[in-house]
Amino acid sequence: MWPAALVACRNDPRFGRAASCYNPTQMALEEYKRKRRFEETPEPPPKLEKKSKNRFVVQKHRATRLHYDFRLEMEGVLKSWAVPKGPSLDPADKRLAMQVEDHPVSYFDFEGIIPEGNYGAGSVMVWDVGTWQPLSPVPVNGQYVPGTEAEATQMLANGDLKFRLNGKRLKGDFAIVKMKGRRPGSKGNEWLMIKKHDDHEVSGYNIDEFDQSALSGRSMAEIAGDEGSREWKSDRPASRGRVKAAWLADSLAKLDKKKVSPRGKGKSSGAEPAEEKRKEIVSGNGGSSSTGASKKSSWPRSSAISAKELAQLEGAVKRAMPAKIHPMLATAIEDPFDSPDWLFEIKWDGYRAVAFIEDGRVRLVSRNQNELTAGYPELRDLPQFVKAEQAIIDGEIVALDEEGRPSFSLMQQRTGFRSGKRRATPQMDVPVLYYAFDLIYLDGYDLRRVNLEERKRLLASLLAPGDAMRYSDHYAEQGKALFELARQKGLEGILAKKRNSCYFEQRSRDWLKIKITHRVECVIGGYTEPEGTRIHFGSLVLGLYDSQGRLVHVGQAGTGFDRKGLTEMWGILKKLETKQNPFFGEVEALRKVHWVKPELVAEIEYSEWTHGSAGVNAPKLRAPVFQGLRHDKSPKECLLEDSVPQPTAEN
Repeated sequence: MWPAALVACRNDPRFGRAASCYNPTQMALEEYKRKRRFEETPEPPPKLEKKSKNRFVVQKHRATRLHYDFRLEMEGVLKSWAVPKGPSLDPADKRLAMQVEDHPVSYFDFEGIIPEGNYGAGSVMVWDVGTWQPLSPVPVNGQYVPGTEAEATQMLANGDLKFRLNGKRLKGDFAIVKMKGRRPGSKGNEWLMIKKHDDHEVSGYNIDEFDQSALSGRSMAEIAGDEGSREWKSDRPASRGRVKAAWLADSLAKLDKKKVSPRGKGKSSGAEPAEEKRKEIVSGNGGSSSTGASKKSSWPRSSAISAKELAQLEGAVKRAMPAKIHPMLATAIEDPFDSPDWLFEIKWDGYRAVAFIEDGRVRLVSRNQNELTAGYPELRDLPQFVKAEQAIIDGEIVALDEEGRPSFSLMQQRTGFRSGKRRATPQMDVPVLYYAFDLIYLDGYDLRRVNLEERKRLLASLLAPGDAMRYSDHYAEQGKALFELARQKGLEGILAKKRNSCYFEQRSRDWLKIKITHRVECVIGGYTEPEGTRIHFGSLVLGLYDSQGRLVHVGQAGTGFDRKGLTEMWGILKKLETKQNPFFGEVEALRKVHWVKPELVAEIEYSEWTHGSAGVNAPKLRAPVFQGLRHDKSPKECLLEDSVPQPTAEN
């Protein structure tokens, strides 16, 4: 079936047989092509088919997050949607489906591994295959009847496509409907996939009961570890645990090339293991593959570092494994810098956690000595990725967004938002992983007085990356470049650490944190009552106008005022006080709110936008700080869609 625009062009007498004319479907595959490096990924190159066979495929995709890709063969391509929870045979389930770029028809039977560093990196399974048939949008006697390809094209354009599936697992009538009300920050690619009532519906359908490929019969675990999968083979050295998210890989490539020793000898900023040791680590005895897929090994296991090597380390002390560690903390500074005496790392925005690994088990402890292990069951496998009998590792528990970036707001969703004095239900479907950045203890030796650079070298040689764990790499000398990269990627900031620093269980200037801040103009719609010795008011209640002209709540700013500033702002607020709530929807606040007319614009500094809690669509400002009033701005200029970065849907 040719697209209508192409048919019109082909039949136009102004064009000869050899003429080339605009093909919107081919142009759609340009987005697919742009996102991929085909010399590195086994995915098929873009190719437009002249005829569609009306097939469909569902591919289970374990990338940054596990999701299902639903694809309909149509107009010479596979029209594609990412369905986070997967299709359902229960009509009560309305599944969110994010429309992504068209894929070539040759993607239909793709099953295997997309290597780390590539778009959509992870394992892919063909979960279901079959044929589909469009249903006419006009029912006959209350029943849906087969439609035409022209009707299918029009229904897709109208955002309400009805179809019938005949697959190995999915059967019956479905609809995929575009959501009309765009949420704040939406790209307008949100649809709902809905099962119609018919003989094939299954109440309480559980997609997790089916974990075998519809083509090969393999499980996701078998595909991830199968050397026979359609996997790109590289002659480059394996990552030794340094698995980077796809969004980070390209950007850090230049920094990787410049990781030279300050002594000017051209060595890596972290001394690497000897070549024979590197081969041992990569070989499969706890090492990593180029894809980052790791096989679990049995316990107990021998360490990658010999007792003799540990005994010879300057500063290493042989002693029993400590039962308690207070994490070393960084001192905040304002500006990034370059220095050959410092190492620079990405600041992972999550929950700090020390991992105690012993006898094949892990115990996760917060900086306040709270037990975290039970809250993160997917991290219980961490010992399987550490080639040691005993180890204490410092790191961060992180939730990643659709692009593989750390998101503190997703961590809040995972653990449960706080609303007033109540705690919301944790969202266990938000996956987390552990970024390891320091090694404190290893197989009978306390390493706290070993220099940082050596500790990180040892840590990198111990780790085999996997779904649960990644190594947090470092970069020498280039603090400004890494800071700029973090700013461009919307990260929280970077850390600077003296390369010869010891591990002190306190805040130290040997470790520095350099945060990235952003600014936005917000409308002041109210204030909260003060608490304790605070005078006049507690926080400003802030809002932005959505696309429908409604003022939605985006957070409160209580810092940024001195005593004089509080008094001056109080005088202005009292004159604008009103009994009418200017906000649309819920306003989340811990103390009583007094409303004011939405006539003031405040400039606010903040660290990031976080996700709204359940039932509240608007995102929220994290760590907002009042900077001043903007008398040159009209409140109606303060728009949500101009202020919140647009998300990118994962394929």
